[in-house]
Formats: sequence, structure tokens, C-alpha cells
Amino acid sequence: MRVLAAFFFNILCNFAIGLLVAKFLGPAEYGRFALAFAVAIAVQCAFFDCLRLGATRFYSERVRTEDPALRATLDTAFIIIALSMGVAASLMFLSGVHFTLSNGLIALALIAAVSNGVFDYNTALVRARFHDRLYTRLVLVKNALALLLTGGGAFLFGSAKMALIGSIISISGAIITARAALRDHGVTRQHASFAIARSIFAYSLPIVLANVLYLSIPLANRAIVATLYGFSETGQFSLAYDLGSKAIQAIGSTLDVVLFQIAVALHDQHGPSKAKDQVARNMAIVIAVVLPACTGIWLTLPSIEHVIVPVAYRGPFAKLLTLMMAGLFSSALILFGISPIFQIAKRTAPLIAAAVIACIVDPLLIIVLPKNPDASSLAIAQTGAYIAALVALIVMASFSKPQWPRLRDLALTALATAAMAAALLPLRQHNPGFLTLFGQVVAGLLIYSLFVYFFDIANMREIIIARLRPILARLQASS
Repeated sequence: MRVLAAFFFNILCNFAIGLLVAKFLGPAEYGRFALAFAVAIAVQCAFFDCLRLGATRFYSERVRTEDPALRATLDTAFIIIALSMGVAASLMFLSGVHFTLSNGLIALALIAAVSNGVFDYNTALVRARFHDRLYTRLVLVKNALALLLTGGGAFLFGSAKMALIGSIISISGAIITARAALRDHGVTRQHASFAIARSIFAYSLPIVLANVLYLSIPLANRAIVATLYGFSETGQFSLAYDLGSKAIQAIGSTLDVVLFQIAVALHDQHGPSKAKDQVARNMAIVIAVVLPACTGIWLTLPSIEHVIVPVAYRGPFAKLLTLMMAGLFSSALILFGISPIFQIAKRTAPLIAAAVIACIVDPLLIIVLPKNPDASSLAIAQTGAYIAALVALIVMASFSKPQWPRLRDLALTALATAAMAAALLPLRQHNPGFLTLFGQVVAGLLIYSLFVYFFDIANMREIIIARLRPILARLQASS
């Protein structure tokens, strides 16, 4: 429960930071910040995500004690990759090549990629050990510093560069404050093993390549928007995508951080059959949470825009996010629902094929769709690409004869979401504002929760009761 609470806090802070930066920078400067940060995330994924995935899949408290070579290999590989990236970046700048962004922003984006990589790698190690207290501490410190430094940099200087510097310092500061607790005592680089590194990269490289291809779609689309429509429209496009993806990905990540580790533990202790059953249950939970969440965001979008979106972004924000929503749902289902089928089986090559399909569909749709005076056609193309990848991945997964969620759970999820939508749709026409948003959220949660309670969709009633029982017992004992 502490991990879920930390994730929820992380969600709130990410939203707050994103909105503060967008408000204080304005559309044009925020467009530069968002494009630079998208570069940072893509570079981080390409260079460092192998190690995060390796830690998530192979590291544990038992391995930490019995096999120090794994941690030594991961640490050594991180240092080698970071140094190699630094050399490559220096050569790139010396070559005189020019980008849409300035060299200063590109350099800061690369530094941000390393700092983000350090943070995600270390939190993956902590989560793999189920060290909830340390994980919570890292998240709290990082977000507290980010609110102060990233938001403050945007407010005081109105500069994308200063906001990025604030982000880099906040992430690095969180790791520095916990460096002693993050260290595995007795582990040295002499323990590193090339054979272990090869097995880690063999497992994770297909997943990383697929994720990089997926990330390249919105990154390329932002660059195209900047070229065709300018940085102001890039800011509009980026805020809609960033807030929408943060909401959906955060919900999926909150589930995945617990559910996938359970599947991995079952695989280690009871074999692949039990792990496949757990992956199917996990998929049912992901769908049962993400589908109503996406629907709820669209139903409440007028009030969300009125309450939290800065004035300079209103109008384009709702239009672009509406066009992106089906793609965001598909992306979440790919990452947190379907991909674990291949990850548990250690057969991750199909993930690349689905990502390649998405990268082909996106430019084809950009060419085919009629051009608009704004970035709406690129939003549609992006959505079409993710839907195509989801369909392809489901087809490829079916060949491995996996366990799928029960049809009962899928049907009840759709029915509960439809009932929620039918009740909230009339409220969408009311005057947008905080009271309307509050009423919609309460009504939507109540309706969907009643379906979960009475029909136990995806066994969520059973899971929630099991989680609450120890808490209630402690409260009764203390009283």
C-alpha cells in the first residue's frame, strides 16, 4: 500500500509540475521545454532502460544476498553506457550538426536523460526488493525538490533551460540523499560478469527497442509540429499529450509496479503456468481500471480544462486530447496489459514488430490525412499508430496461446463503463467548473465502484478487501 500511495503522490506532483511549467513558460517556451524533455526521455529509454528492466526482472532480495555479480554487472554497465554517451554527445556537438532545438537545450536534455536514468534504475532496484519505505522516501524527496526547483525555475526565469536545470538537480538530489541506503555492501566492479550482462541485454533490448520506437512517434510528431506550425503550437500539442499520457501511464504504472512483480515472483517460485495465470488476472485489472479512467477523463474534460489548464492553452487542449485519447488507452494496454505476456515468457521480439507497425502507420496517416490549420491531423495519426500496434500485438500474442482475461470480466468492465458514461454525459453539458468536476468524479466513482462491489470485476473487490483487512485490524486493536 505504501508503494501505491507513493505512486499516487508522484502522479499529483507530476501534474502540478507540468501545469506550473506550462503556465509560467507560455506556449512557445513550453514547446521548447516539452520537446527537450521528450528527447531526454527517448535517450534515457534507448541507453538506460535495459538496466532498469534487468533490475525489475532479475534482481530481488534473495539475489542481492546470494549473487552480488548481478548488481555489480548492472552498476558497471550503467557507468560504461553513461561515459560512452558523453563521448558520443561531445563528438556530435563538435561536428557542427544543427537541430530544431538549440545546442544548449540538447545538452541539458542529455544530462536530464542520465539523471532520469539513475533515478529509474535505482527505484527499480528498490522495488524489486519490495523495500517500500526507501522507495517512498526517494519519490517524496524527488517531487518536493522538483516542485521547488523546476516550477521555481520556470516562474523566476521564464526559461526552458532553467526549468530543465531544476529538473536535473531535483532528481540528482533525491539519489544523493539516499546514496548510502541504495548501495549493496560488499559489491565491487570485480564481481561484474560479461555473461550476466549478455543475458540482461538479450532479455531487455527487444523491449527497449520497442519502447524507443513508440516514444519516437510523439517525439517526431512534436518536431514536425514545431517545423510546420511553430513552437507555440508545439506547446499546445505537448501539453495535451503530456497531461493525458501522464494520467493514463501513471495509472497503468501504479498497477504494473505491483502486479508485474507478483507475476515475476510466481514465475520464480511456482513456474510459468502460475505466472501466466497471474498475467491474465493483471490484464483484466489493467483494463478494468484504464478503460473507465480514459472514459472519465473525456467525460470531465470541459471542467478539467476550465479548472486546471492555463488560459493560454484552453480550446486546443480539449480538442487535441480528445483526438489522442484512444491512442493513449491503446498505449497503456500495450505496455501494462499485453507486453507482460512476452516479458514473462522472455520472448520479447514481437514487441519490436508491433512498434515497427506503429512507426509505419503514423507517417502514412500524416501523408493521407487532410492538412489542418493546427496539429489535429498529427494527433489523429498518432492515435491510429497506437491502435494499429495494439491490434498487431494481440494477434501475435494469440499464437503463443497465452491465458487471456475472463470474458465475464471484460464484459462487466464495458457494461460498468457504459453505465458510468450514461450517467455523466448529461453533466458534460453543465457549466464547467470545480463543482461540476467534483460532482462528475464522485458520481462516476460511485457508479463504477458499485459494479465492482456487486460483480467483483477482475476480483478487485476481493483484492481491496484483502488489502483493507490488516488496516482495519490494526485500527480495532489500537482502539
